[in-house]
Amino acid sequence: MRLVTYRATIEAEARLGVLVDGVVVDVAKVGARAGVPLPSRMLDFIRLGPVAVTELGALLDEAKGRWPVDGALPLPSVILLAPIPRPDKNVFGIGLNYIDHVAESSRALDSSPELPKQPVIFSKPPTTVIAPGDPIVHRADITQQLDWEVELGVVMGTRAQRVSREEALSHVFGYTTLIDMSARDCRRAGQWIYSKGQDSYCPMGPCIVTADEIPDPQTLDLWLTVNGVEKQRNNSSHMLFKVDELIADISQGITLDPGDIIATGTPEGVGAGRDPQEFLSPGDVIEAEVTGIGKLRHPIVAG
Repeated sequence: MRLVTYRATIEAEARLGVLVDGVVVDVAKVGARAGVPLPSRMLDFIRLGPVAVTELGALLDEAKGRWPVDGALPLPSVILLAPIPRPDKNVFGIGLNYIDHVAESSRALDSSPELPKQPVIFSKPPTTVIAPGDPIVHRADITQQLDWEVELGVVMGTRAQRVSREEALSHVFGYTTLIDMSARDCRRAGQWIYSKGQDSYCPMGPCIVTADEIPDPQTLDLWLTVNGVEKQRNNSSHMLFKVDELIADISQGITLDPGDIIATGTPEGVGAGRDPQEFLSPGDVIEAEVTGIGKLRHPIVAG
């Protein structure tokens, strides 16, 4: 199931939809027609637990394309927002989680060449999250080293507190595509939050694919281009710490709640790691995709 948050018009409220054969079907309206109360917001739907996905799937099968007249719109006619437009918590970021990225970071960013023995965790505030297609803001007074990182995003579905690797994936609601934007020259005393936490630095979407459709998150291709030129291409199988390890590790000390998001790290090919280094400027366009989930496309604009 591919779930989106959308607006029917610029002025309309944000609502939860499910993408079926190129049509965005309004979840709450499908439920209402069947006499089943379903929420109109993504976070509320996630908090209902796994039963919500099962129930919605049954309603969609029963409708068989006979959607409510006012509850189904062609995808090109709607405005997509980030699937979770305003997360309740900071996004959990994972640094140095692909071996080749560890190597390029040690050359360019003065980080250790040794492979991390535990996940390297930072965070991105909710205000970093932007919708598919929204501009990424380049503040020339703050940074001259705006960089890109394509990542697989994990969306939690049920509370995970001190869980094991074996049970970790059962707590996942679904997966999305993320771009972890980074101002490389804004690191402060080794801390990353100002570098990675500025407004517009977490493009997300275009949808959440529910976990039942991705039983193994370590099989996904991911890539990124700048102005049509490929910069990153890899597979999630090459993560140093797999998704189940990340969930288990974080949950030992920090409770993961429904709707929490983990950005699982980026492979090699970032601008800082190139020779010569490459950074983004206003007028550039980046595209990123996790295969089977969807593509993001964002212009860089002066701010």
